[in-house]
Amino acid sequence: MKIMITGGSGFIGSHLCEEFLKDNHEIIVLTRNASKIDNISHIISKITLEQVDVTDFTNLGNSIEKNKPDVIIHLAGETSHSKSFENPLYDTDVNTKSTLFILEKIKTLNLKCRFILGSTFIVIGRPTNLPVTEETPCNPTTIYGANRLASENYCTIYHNVYGTDALVFRITNSFGPREQHISNKNAINFLIYKAFKGEEITIFDKGDFFRDVIYVSDVVSAIKTIMQKGQAGNIYWISSGRKTWFYELGDWLKELTNSQVKYIESPQYTKKVDVGNFLVDNSKLKSLGWDVKTPVKEGIRKTLEYFTSHNR
Repeated sequence: MKIMITGGSGFIGSHLCEEFLKDNHEIIVLTRNASKIDNISHIISKITLEQVDVTDFTNLGNSIEKNKPDVIIHLAGETSHSKSFENPLYDTDVNTKSTLFILEKIKTLNLKCRFILGSTFIVIGRPTNLPVTEETPCNPTTIYGANRLASENYCTIYHNVYGTDALVFRITNSFGPREQHISNKNAINFLIYKAFKGEEITIFDKGDFFRDVIYVSDVVSAIKTIMQKGQAGNIYWISSGRKTWFYELGDWLKELTNSQVKYIESPQYTKKVDVGNFLVDNSKLKSLGWDVKTPVKEGIRKTLEYFTSHNR
């Protein structure tokens, strides 16, 4: 198959490229700039790489029309909730309008193409009941979350009205090699990297909260399963289905590295937008034959090994 991945040089995208190449799929990667090309430098001769910003609808449309992919996996976007407040109109362009444009392009071209949107647990907001499911009400606390939710709704609407083969996956806290680690945009990788460097790591509120944390290889196998077996018009949660307490995370990092943990009170901004404790019932995805294979502690160990081998 011909698979187009927007944001294909990023964290999840680069791992997906590797996995799909094993099955001899033809891969087209759309990337905004060269900042993450290192993630795919080892496979760049085996893929088609196009520099396309998903907010540049002329170039995006031309690429879809030219390549006529069998599958589009839409991962490109701004994933920082704080930046969504700093530049809300751009967040709408990159996280919402890009999805709507691709769906409309597939419709107008009458393209036989499966469209898969990558979304996030942030769309839920603060859940009132745990574990959350695909039916849990969504009340996002950030502009980023609201825009991602709008994109999910577009997929559902285009499927219901036009019969578009569109579906959505939501990822909980994912981590692993190649994820950003120089800022706390990805809290798990940021903590692992600081621990790897032997620096003191900071965790809010005595670590007395939990998230549903999942290692990247399990995310990739889940997306592959959804692409092959997922039903159009549906949403699927990608998660471990297990609680990871942050004090537990701190203990593991102390055990595996030379770092120490400092517990501090969370800042006011975090208190306003944080989703709090989070746990997902991933039985819908498991019904497709998928399951988690990498425990969180083992994933941390693998990520530390990656930092060591790449002299980060």
